[in-house]
Amino acid sequence: MTHIIRNIVRPSPEQQKMAAEFPPATLHEAQARRGAIDHSIRPIYNGMTVCGPAVTVTCAPGDNLMLIAALDVCQPGDVLVVSAGGLREQGGFGEVLSTACMAKGIAGLVIDACVRDGEAIHKLGFPVFATGLAMQGTVKETLGTVNAPIVLGGIYIEPGDIISGDDDGLVVVRKDDIEETCRESRTRDNKEAVMMHKLREGANMLELTGLRSVLEKKGCVWE
Repeated sequence: MTHIIRNIVRPSPEQQKMAAEFPPATLHEAQARRGAIDHSIRPIYNGMTVCGPAVTVTCAPGDNLMLIAALDVCQPGDVLVVSAGGLREQGGFGEVLSTACMAKGIAGLVIDACVRDGEAIHKLGFPVFATGLAMQGTVKETLGTVNAPIVLGGIYIEPGDIISGDDDGLVVVRKDDIEETCRESRTRDNKEAVMMHKLREGANMLELTGLRSVLEKKGCVWE
C-alpha cells in the first residue's frame, strides 16, 4: 500500500485564481448546490477565508503523524484537508504546525476534528477550519494516507480539488468542473447585481423573482 503520494494534478494557477474570485456560497449554488461540507467544520475565528487545491490526508483519531508528513509534499497555495475521524476531544494542530504551514506558503487547514492554540493561530492569521478547540494533544503513531481520496464532512474529495471557505462554510469544486462552475458563478453574480440595483430603485421582490405566481399556483391567499 502506498501511504504518501508526492505528485498530484493541481488546477492551473489561472483556474485557482478564477475560483478565488467567488465566495463559497456562490460556487455552491453555481454547481447545482453540490459540494457543501458539513457545517460543523467552520473557521475557528470569524473572517478566516481559504481557497486552493486540496492535499488530502487521513489520520487515525487522536493521531497527527500523517498530517505532519503531509507538510513535506505541500506546495504554496495548497490547502491541507484532513480526515481525522471526527474526534473532538483532542487538538492535533496548533501554533507550531501553523507556523510550519505558513513558512511553506500553505493556504489553510480543513480538519474534521478539533485544534488547539486558538488565540495563537488567530494572531498568526493562518486560516483553520475545524470542529472546535480542544487542548488535549495527540500521538504520532499510526500510518494513514496522504493524497488519496477521502470523505470529509460528507463530501468525497480528491487531491487537487478546489476547497473554498469563509464564514458561511466550505465547498468543494472538482478539478474538472472549475471553469464551468466559475462561468456559472459569474452569470449568477451579474444576475444578482442587476436584481439588487432594481431593488434599490423600488422594485417588488415577489414580482422581480416571479415568486408571486408561484405562491398563487400553490393556493396562497392574501387578506
